[in-house]
Amino acid sequence: MARLQGGDKEAFGILFQRYVKLVHRICERILRDDTEAEDLTQDVFLFIERKCRIFDRSKSSARSWIVQMTYHRAFERRRYLVSRHFYTRENLEESGSSVLGKRLVEADYSPEAVFGRNGLNKILESLSEEQRETLRLHFFDGYTLSEISQKLGEPLGNVRHHYYRGLDRLRKQMFGNNVPTEQRHGK
Repeated sequence: MARLQGGDKEAFGILFQRYVKLVHRICERILRDDTEAEDLTQDVFLFIERKCRIFDRSKSSARSWIVQMTYHRAFERRRYLVSRHFYTRENLEESGSSVLGKRLVEADYSPEAVFGRNGLNKILESLSEEQRETLRLHFFDGYTLSEISQKLGEPLGNVRHHYYRGLDRLRKQMFGNNVPTEQRHGK
């Protein structure tokens, strides 16, 4: 892991060979789908390569850190799949059209296509600058809330506040007040 942190690409290959089976088993056990597990396994290793500098060997072993990152990302992915009814295999075409409006070209799910340029601007303008930046760093750049706190030089409590208030505003702009309470709070 120290070699990987130093930029040694060969170390990444060794790390991959050593831990790929373990990571894949964890992903498969949590996701219960081999294809999703394979995709997530690749994603975990890409994450490890990008974020290896946050590993601190004084806090844990490389194996323990990799397992922890795998569990975290696997449960995140499972929550995402459950929210998309992946496991129930429901046909969501009819319910999706009532939320999204017009039917889209299958490959075009960009925010601009879904909400239209003006609709997207309206949604983004409802957020404060701090909320926009926090959500951008989290969802598009992959930072954790702790990392965002360090990056922006703000207390973690403030970053959490911007994150949750921003998500709540986005939900209200997108769905009005028709979102069930448990969905609003991520339950």
